Amino acid sequence: MPRVVAAGLEASLERFSDRTLLAAGKVNLISVEAVEQRFGARWALRQEQVYGFTQRILERGLGPRGLFLRVSETDFLIVQPDLGRLAGQAACLRYLREILEHFLGDSHLAPKGILQVTRIAPGALDAKQVDLAAVTRMADEVAAAPAPAAPAAAEAAPAPRPRIDQWSPFVSADGRQLRVSATLEPVYELKGFTRIGFRMNRRVIVTRTGEALGPAALADLSAAELLRIDLATVARGIDRVRADSSGQQQLSLIVPLSYASLSSARGRAELIQPLREAGGLVSCGAICEILDIEGAPAGALSSVVAMVKPFALLVVGRLNTGAGPLLARLAGAGLRALSIECPQGLSDTEFALWATQTIRSSKRVAPSVMVYGVSSERRAGELGVLGATHVSLRLG
Repeated sequence: MPRVVAAGLEASLERFSDRTLLAAGKVNLISVEAVEQRFGARWALRQEQVYGFTQRILERGLGPRGLFLRVSETDFLIVQPDLGRLAGQAACLRYLREILEHFLGDSHLAPKGILQVTRIAPGALDAKQVDLAAVTRMADEVAAAPAPAAPAAAEAAPAPRPRIDQWSPFVSADGRQLRVSATLEPVYELKGFTRIGFRMNRRVIVTRTGEALGPAALADLSAAELLRIDLATVARGIDRVRADSSGQQQLSLIVPLSYASLSSARGRAELIQPLREAGGLVSCGAICEILDIEGAPAGALSSVVAMVKPFALLVVGRLNTGAGPLLARLAGAGLRALSIECPQGLSDTEFALWATQTIRSSKRVAPSVMVYGVSSERRAGELGVLGATHVSLRLG
């Protein structure tokens, strides 16, 4: 398949035009087109950030003889002379997975973004799809391989923090492989429309089908499975904040954790330390958002909030529904805010009715109301007039 090359790169491309390297399959492309498509209209504002992060990944991953060059708005040309065809393509897949995980919270599209270059010509190049199965298998084998043994002098060094790979993906009790995906979504205070930090927009996905589990399906999981998801979530948040390329420390991070996990002694013991670690990476601290609170006994929820409060900037309750009778029992639990996803596809009249009822009921429980995934700044303004305090705008 032909790929267009930006003008003015003829001299730079000469370094990649070695027939021997091309014939050996050592010249490849990685495409960040999946990021461009997901960002949509926001691509023009975010593309330099994507380029910068990609450049850092490639500079870190390529060996001393490796080369890379951005040849179009979404394509990076890569040559790794010291790696064989399959090993080099697997390395490209690992680089692209990290890029997509950072910007999209999901890397399942990465294999389709790896192409082998077969010919380089002025203004264009020819590329073909790599052997997806073989390249994916090798990349997974490298990722799963044990790290080399550390030298004896380093034995006293502290153990590294567990990565998300320890928790996700995993096989549930009913045999499905589940993985945790999370993206960072900016949250704004409506009073001055200033950003207060990011929320983690978490999804639990069935690997085979790509289906995201809804609240009812998540409620059917065991306590051990929910804890595993929560540990993956907070690990993902730590990774996201550490990998942030803006150069500025973020104000806060909203971390969603299950009531089932926080209400058990084992769950709290495992989650408090990573929650504190996440809080230490942002200037104001982490905000703990407790999920699935509607059915929780009022006294038990109040106890959980009291136990988590010393380790978080704020404790927020996440709602699945804005129904008044369900919210009334949450009063007195000590929650500083309630959060809820904004329903999509509502007419202006339906939206106004939903917002009025939800905000009125929520204000009886907590002083602040956070509405996520609002479709426009106009509707965000309407929410502010009705009494909401914070919003996030829908991405994509």
